[in-house]
Amino acid sequence: MTSAVPARLTGSPTPLVIECHVEAGRALIVPRGELVHGCTVVLAETLAGLPAGLARIDLDMARVEFMDAAGLHFLDLLSGHGHRQSVPVTAVNWNRQPRRVLELAGLDPEDPLHTPPPRVPAPRAERVHVLEAEVEQLRQAIASRPVIDQARGVLMALHAVTPDEAWHILRETSQLSNTKLRTVAETLTAGAGSGGPPPPPEIRAALRTALVRRGRA
Repeated sequence: MTSAVPARLTGSPTPLVIECHVEAGRALIVPRGELVHGCTVVLAETLAGLPAGLARIDLDMARVEFMDAAGLHFLDLLSGHGHRQSVPVTAVNWNRQPRRVLELAGLDPEDPLHTPPPRVPAPRAERVHVLEAEVEQLRQAIASRPVIDQARGVLMALHAVTPDEAWHILRETSQLSNTKLRTVAETLTAGAGSGGPPPPPEIRAALRTALVRRGRA
């Protein structure tokens, strides 16, 4: 059984698809894509299609690439289903950005459905606000990735650095110059062309410092 959220709900090139396999009283649910607006619709459809009398429901989240605050509603729906049906539910194998979102929300990525409340819990609204801010930063980083990759290539060619070193140099230049990472990348890429404009003085100085710190000046 497979359920999918239409692309019009996510606005994403990787809409959520949920595959479900039932065997010997166990349902294995495998979401793939993004937990964003509309993800609970797909999950509700999947859960409604499960047979009665299951002994357990396990979700393998390894193929979830991205999630925002809608992912918390996804988990709430999943937890509520388990309580109503009196069936144990797990959601494991969280990776990369979705794992970071769980940590920001105060949930244990190893077992987010059964995380005991922290001793001094932050208000949920406050945690969701922090979560949404970081998700927005990540979306901007994803949108900026082509020009950032180009800037990394420029640094690798000019200074014989590795891809990882180029990334750290870009970040450090951004921080030292108090300039957005995308702007730094655009400036370095534009300046690399024949007759291109040189970077502004504050970016040049920050880049020089970043290179010196890594022994590449």
